[in-house]
Amino acid sequence: MHRSMEMISKGDLIGTLYECAKAVDNHDVAMTDWLISQLQQMVSVSGEPVQRLGAYMLEGLIAWLASSGSSIYKALRCRDPTGPELLTYLHILYEACPYFKFGYESANGAIAEAVKNERFVHIIDFQISQGGQWVSLIRALGARPGGPPRVRITGIDDPRSSFARQGGLELVGERLGKLAEMYGVPFEFRGAALCCTEVEIEKLGVRNSEALAVNFPLVLHHMPDESVTVENHRDRLLRLVKRLSPNVATLVEQEANTNTAPFLPRFVETMNHYLAVFESIDVKLARDHKERINVEQHCLAREVVNLVVCEGVEREEA
Repeated sequence: MHRSMEMISKGDLIGTLYECAKAVDNHDVAMTDWLISQLQQMVSVSGEPVQRLGAYMLEGLIAWLASSGSSIYKALRCRDPTGPELLTYLHILYEACPYFKFGYESANGAIAEAVKNERFVHIIDFQISQGGQWVSLIRALGARPGGPPRVRITGIDDPRSSFARQGGLELVGERLGKLAEMYGVPFEFRGAALCCTEVEIEKLGVRNSEALAVNFPLVLHHMPDESVTVENHRDRLLRLVKRLSPNVATLVEQEANTNTAPFLPRFVETMNHYLAVFESIDVKLARDHKERINVEQHCLAREVVNLVVCEGVEREEA
């Protein structure tokens, strides 16, 4: 109690969140309730970056105490935006956080180098999102000496996401198709509504005549590892991709260990990582920016709840 009171008196929101998570982990109901009441006065979705992140982490903790992680996450899904709205929010997030763009551009550079002499290219993207990663690659391939290759992208998204259910994959395909036409790149897109835990080789449409690039953009940290289930879906997927013998495989991943099973370490890793994300947004978007709260709620808050609250195999792609 003394340590918690000291944190609160100093206005140490991160420290207080940690103490609350520790109380939850220790099943200390009285301490948890008291810390939640204090945290509710410290967080704000329109305040400093740490206050905004704190608001969503606190919301997840409160909901978890009331019900199971999976039902919390399903409840959040019910408030999903439409496909076009989410595309807009994801684009804003991509532009506001430079390390997303840096990671994607680095992956694109590796792919471009690996297929520089190929005429037929197949890219399997295990988390297509809004497809923004491929804009610069399509542009570069269109300007390639000797002419562009024929490009086929298989874009995978979780079938449980409202983005996939509301036609988001089709929107991404249309957008990339128009872009490819603009740059003179022969193009084909296939959206695949698949959980990464259910992917099989025959579902990927691999052709021997095509150079193959496999892309893992911020996806593996969602997948349960051996600490969660003996099935170890993450390693199964990696072994499957190895069997495909791709020309190149690219991995963009955050520096946070969120695959681990224990709640408290996962809470700390998530809090530290997403604080940097919220701080990046604060630099790029004014706090009165009309879409900032939507971006944080729909692109980040769900991710935070998914990683922190959902246990084991319930922790899936946001």
